[in-house]
Amino acid sequence: MSELRQNIATKEWVVIASERAKRPDEYSADESKMTGDRPQWVADCPFCPGNEEPELEISREPVSGPWQVRVIRNKFPALNVSADLVRNLDGIRRSISGSGYHEVVVESPKHNTCPALESPEEVARVLSAFQLRGRKMAADERVEHVIYFKNHGERAGTSLEHPHAQIVGVPVVPYRIRARSEEARRHFDDNGNCVFCDMLANELLDKRRVVLEDSRFVAFVPYAAPTPFHTWIVPRRHSPDFLQASTEDLAGLAHVMRRVLRRLYVGLRDPDYNYVVRSASLQDRDQDYLHWYVSIIPRVARSAGFELGTGMYINTARPEDSAEFLRNVREDA
Repeated sequence: MSELRQNIATKEWVVIASERAKRPDEYSADESKMTGDRPQWVADCPFCPGNEEPELEISREPVSGPWQVRVIRNKFPALNVSADLVRNLDGIRRSISGSGYHEVVVESPKHNTCPALESPEEVARVLSAFQLRGRKMAADERVEHVIYFKNHGERAGTSLEHPHAQIVGVPVVPYRIRARSEEARRHFDDNGNCVFCDMLANELLDKRRVVLEDSRFVAFVPYAAPTPFHTWIVPRRHSPDFLQASTEDLAGLAHVMRRVLRRLYVGLRDPDYNYVVRSASLQDRDQDYLHWYVSIIPRVARSAGFELGTGMYINTARPEDSAEFLRNVREDA
């Protein structure tokens, strides 16, 4: 029988449609498209070594010699770093100039890789690039929120195969970010605790939805996961701001992220996915009711009219089953 579950952090409801449920392995992607089967270098790829556009480059690691990670300006940015911030308020017509940052992190010189195929150290380099550029954006008074994310695969929204992630600094706090912050504040006011810390403690007691854990991070499929295999990676140490994470935290996160993404790669045959580092908006970086974390969203199900009409998702995989499946995937397969 179906049931509705609510995520206590976001207050969003999800329909868990158990009678529609598939076996977890039925969500596997087309095996012919696996990232590791691509060539290591592609002649017309703008991100492959030898094809760099120096005028777009912001930084590289290491600074000299062959690069391992590059940060570049997006060639077709959604926001313009040179634009002045101008607000126009005229009755119902409200607008802000497109001032902000839109940068690309080229994750590797290899065309045929992804975090699931890399070492934790390579994943940590990307997270470090996120932090370095995020701190630069946070120092710009025009920026109110910084988003760090990766699109992997066509269904996740990527247009270029070469592994890359993105960082965007926007001059507003997006509505969904503000709504989540407000719900977290209400929970703190009502209970005296961080809602994410409460969720983490509950998941560790329950264990059924925990995928893996170590001394710094816990990866679990939330009780009200909106889609199959939707996974959160939450730091045990309470902190609202990703930019405050230590070098050791980044190394630990890279280790856990790589393991989760490896299990998705092996178990579901390299599915398309998005991951997002969810951190406090810049004005809320010192608010104790917030807690940064990473969400990984495999694109193995499609949204349709119900989701568009209600804002609710129908999840055809029980979160407990998704977590059990991922727990049992052999990472060395």
